[in-house]
Amino acid sequence: MNKTVNINLAGIFFHIDEDAYARLQRYLEAIKHSFSNTQGRDEIISDIEARIAELFSEKRKDDRQVISIKEVEEVITIMGQPEDYMVDEEIFDDEPSKAKSTKTVGKQLFRDTENGYVGGVSSGLGHYLGIETIWVRLLWILLTIFSSGAFILIYIAFWIFVPEAKTTADKLAMRGEEVTVSNIEKKIREGFHDVSESVKNVDYGKYGKKASAGASSAATTLGDIIRFCLKLFVKFIGILLLLIAGSTLIGLFVGLFAVGTFGIIEAPWTDYIDMVNSGAPIWVISLLAFFAIGIPFFFLFVLGLKILVKNLKSIGRIALLTLLGLWLISIIGLTVIGVSQATNRAFDGETATTEKLNITPQDTLFLKMRSNPEYSSSIHRSSDFRVKYDENNNRILYGRDIRLIVKSTKDSVGSIKIEKYAEGKNFRDAKERAENINYSTSFVGNELLLDAYLTSDSKFGYRDQEVQVTLFLPEGTTLYADENTYSFHSNQDYYGDILENGQEGHFLKIVDGETICEDCPADTWDSEDNTWNEEGTEDWDTSDDFNGRINVNGEEMNIRINDEGIEVNDQKVNRVKIDSTGIEINN
Repeated sequence: MNKTVNINLAGIFFHIDEDAYARLQRYLEAIKHSFSNTQGRDEIISDIEARIAELFSEKRKDDRQVISIKEVEEVITIMGQPEDYMVDEEIFDDEPSKAKSTKTVGKQLFRDTENGYVGGVSSGLGHYLGIETIWVRLLWILLTIFSSGAFILIYIAFWIFVPEAKTTADKLAMRGEEVTVSNIEKKIREGFHDVSESVKNVDYGKYGKKASAGASSAATTLGDIIRFCLKLFVKFIGILLLLIAGSTLIGLFVGLFAVGTFGIIEAPWTDYIDMVNSGAPIWVISLLAFFAIGIPFFFLFVLGLKILVKNLKSIGRIALLTLLGLWLISIIGLTVIGVSQATNRAFDGETATTEKLNITPQDTLFLKMRSNPEYSSSIHRSSDFRVKYDENNNRILYGRDIRLIVKSTKDSVGSIKIEKYAEGKNFRDAKERAENINYSTSFVGNELLLDAYLTSDSKFGYRDQEVQVTLFLPEGTTLYADENTYSFHSNQDYYGDILENGQEGHFLKIVDGETICEDCPADTWDSEDNTWNEEGTEDWDTSDDFNGRINVNGEEMNIRINDEGIEVNDQKVNRVKIDSTGIEINN
């Protein structure tokens, strides 16, 4: 049974057994003795202790684990024995016989604040990628310009999550050098002798080539290649996650302000969102959507960073649980708002009014749609809506969903029926919205003017408001519909509309369930039979292969086209040429 000792090494608390403590203490004393006359002794010892504490932290599984003699010996093997290196000035000579070669290990990403201008991110990435810092800075500038400033947020993320290279051990790991006692001592002495440029110019590629050349087995080399490809693939996945998650977060952040959530940016579509929304204020929905979508992508961003950066600082358990709680609250909140939004349009309501029109069977009615130039000059049916402001600068809903239906009646006078429709969370709510639709008509003399639009107070919101105008005309009445009524009476047969498209601009006689055009041209095209109908064509040849009649120089000619060729007045012809100059027939 061994006693345990509690020690504080480089600010980190460890449990270590008595034998391991004695071995570690002798090792540190030996190191201190070897550096007794060395410039920068205290800093060297401090960095060595920090590196040993880091190695101990990597080896223990939890804070309660006791450091044994085995772990201490493993750490000493990594750090090296004091007698294995030189401490005099000869270590800095250029002669290879007087200095040991530096072993190249995997690099770690740190922020190099000593050579940085802002946060040291570019300089640290330069060390990690093995390229000059100036090219990394230039790349940041180009990416920021082409992304309209979005990459500034990614730079800030690197600044927050990538640790700073504070100790000498961090600086060695940043450059890919093995963190041993010898290298720590060497690095500090280089700082005192102002030879940092020699470290930057170390040809790491040369050492990599030597290591590859020294491979004793083809199988080992193949395994190294496979591992390298796998690592490269994993790095590519990390970069892909960073780009996707970073771009999404930037878009969400910009969108949070673009919709006018905090009133910083007055977005033109804010009024439309207010008009449709009925579940909660815009800022609440925007924040909930931001957290519901942004938090998962934030974790993807951190995952991408962890793939690329081995020593990435953890966000901490408290922050992790807080973000998870915010995400759950956002999902629940959006679900509740979505259900509320759906139920607010679950019922249909309507209201109808009928008025008499002083139109008799002997009268002619002129029908026309009218617009309000204060809102819009467009006269065309549409299911969309707009947000407008009336003469009192009050916000109103403006729509053009007006349906026009014309029917015949056997009554002696005409009438007009106006039906208003809307949706709501219940029948009463829907009917109230329908009743608050503003729509008007005007009947002066024989001219009936119908509004081509509807309006409603903005407090009722947009709930698919619609107006249907049904015009009942006595049989025998003549109707003249203006051409601007075309889109408003484009109805299916279901509505029983007797005013067909294409009859606008003509005088139409109202008969039982249909209209008769009184001034339409004699030649009309029958869309069902695909034939021309003309008065006085009883003498035409109506055989199946007869196609029509043409007038050539005042002479009527019958044309027949069948499998045998072309016949004109029962005579075969070889060629018929029709162009801008006329018709040419060759027998």
